[in-house]
Amino acid sequence: MIDTDIEQLKGIANQLRIHSIAATTAAGSGHPTSCCSAADLVAAIFFGHMKYDAKNPHYYNNDRFILSKGHAAPLLYAAWAENGFVPVADLLKLRQFTSDLEGHPTPRLAFADVATGSLGQGLGVGVGMALAARQDKLDYNTYVLMGDGEIAEGAVWEAASLAGVYKLNNLIAIVDANRLGQSQATAFGHDIGVYAKRFDAFGWRVETIDGHDLEEIAEVLGGVGLDDKPLVIIAKTYKGAGVSFLQDKDGWHGKPLSQDEAAQAIAELQPSARSGIGLPIPSPSPLPAPNLTAPASYPGISYKLGDQIATREAYGTALVRLGEADPRINALDGDTKNSTYAEKFFKKFPERSTECYIAEQNLVAVAVGFGTRGHVPFASTFATFFTRAADQIRVAGISQSNLKLVGSHVGVSIGEDGPSQMALEDLALMRAVVGSTVFYPADAVATEKLLEQMATLKGVAFLRTSRPKTPVIYGNDEAFPIGGAKVLRTGDKATVVAAGVTLFEALKAADTLKADGINITVIDAYSIKPLGKDVILAAAKKTGNTVITVEDHYAEGGLGDAVAGELSSEGVKVHKLAVNGIPRSGHAAELLAHFGIDAAAIVKQVKAL
Repeated sequence: MIDTDIEQLKGIANQLRIHSIAATTAAGSGHPTSCCSAADLVAAIFFGHMKYDAKNPHYYNNDRFILSKGHAAPLLYAAWAENGFVPVADLLKLRQFTSDLEGHPTPRLAFADVATGSLGQGLGVGVGMALAARQDKLDYNTYVLMGDGEIAEGAVWEAASLAGVYKLNNLIAIVDANRLGQSQATAFGHDIGVYAKRFDAFGWRVETIDGHDLEEIAEVLGGVGLDDKPLVIIAKTYKGAGVSFLQDKDGWHGKPLSQDEAAQAIAELQPSARSGIGLPIPSPSPLPAPNLTAPASYPGISYKLGDQIATREAYGTALVRLGEADPRINALDGDTKNSTYAEKFFKKFPERSTECYIAEQNLVAVAVGFGTRGHVPFASTFATFFTRAADQIRVAGISQSNLKLVGSHVGVSIGEDGPSQMALEDLALMRAVVGSTVFYPADAVATEKLLEQMATLKGVAFLRTSRPKTPVIYGNDEAFPIGGAKVLRTGDKATVVAAGVTLFEALKAADTLKADGINITVIDAYSIKPLGKDVILAAAKKTGNTVITVEDHYAEGGLGDAVAGELSSEGVKVHKLAVNGIPRSGHAAELLAHFGIDAAAIVKQVKAL
């Protein structure tokens, strides 16, 4: 804790309140009372404790701050105005279309590492940042400010558990326990002992304080990092604190003050308000920056045509190969690494591997945290379990996160494990994420080459791997550009577009049809998003403007919908062969046949055209 005058901090806190009230009143919307409850905490953290370069929010060893209760965004913006980074006048542009000071923070702002406001995600991201600091041998701390209503989210406790397991004493959670939620009081109100017991059970050092007592806040912040546990500060606060007619009053959540009310509130706060502009902020330690430079190239691969290799296994091999050349790559898994084959990387590079256990929301959030610090995180589990983390993945898209997801055990082709294990919605989910890239390789070579694309690509990317072994059909020098597709057979009767395991069913169908004098075009749509539209359209034009898609996925949102969405306006008719109905256990071949996505079904559909 730096030697900042307590009265000065109290004044800054009131100035932050004033800014928050003025900004939300000007905007006509927002959450001023949620800002007021946390103002003392934020003042102490930003102007009496954290070490950072206010002119360079991206500096690699700055302490990090995540406003997980993102609806208190005006308070965050006010702090960055009072440290001189944001022009004070810009605060009154809150929520305007032309302003980056949005209703909830996004990384359009240099000081916001991730988008927040979808409650419960900030602590998991903070775990990833704290782990990255440890790995990079840096001494920055990560602070995550949460609301008490927010910690009803299960994702918070997934993150709390992992932080306790890894003893992240460079992670500090602050709970703004202001008692009032959006529609009513929180479940436990001001019984903050309940929260203390819960965090204690997860292995945290717990400090309970009066969140409006600057001396007490300063004292507890001075104890950061004193033991080997993550620290949680549970602060008893009051919504609307500092303003007599707002403090601890229900019915004010998400409600701005009128001009008259704002004037009255500011009049109460103004006499003791002080500016933080010009106040010295301690500099971060000048430790060496980590080596997070992308290599010029990756080592080559060596597969033999015809070798039977599951794409999930090729993923593990590829991850090790890339990791040998690329220090940015990290592997994370959800206790499935012996099935996803991420264990190959875990064994080779344990210092760059993180087991997140069976907690997929946190798995994704931790990976996002690593991505904010310049790493390239590959997170893997059964693809169907990523649907549990749909919101984390959605927000990662908004955050423009550098997040790599690899899902195995897809479709009915996994066989006997049954429907709860079969990813049949994952393509729909991943395609819907803004800015995402989606791959579905059919063989080991394609898997390896697409993983290289993912490592060099910025943004959210998903690679779908299969459980069954499939033959290597591509040469080691084959290129797989993003948005491409491969024509493997050429004919004039029909164009069949497939990916993954169904590609081999399409090739079998082509051989069967050829024996009957019928020649079809078979295309490997390894890039689902962006789709190889030009390749598919050119083939369709030669086969009567008709395409048959075949996929081990539900009909909604998968390959068929991707092709139809791109080609329908071009006058191409798309016939979709996909999984319809609830699957059941059985042999893979039985299931492919039952749902009409095997070679026989393709032959039947072609002959029916």
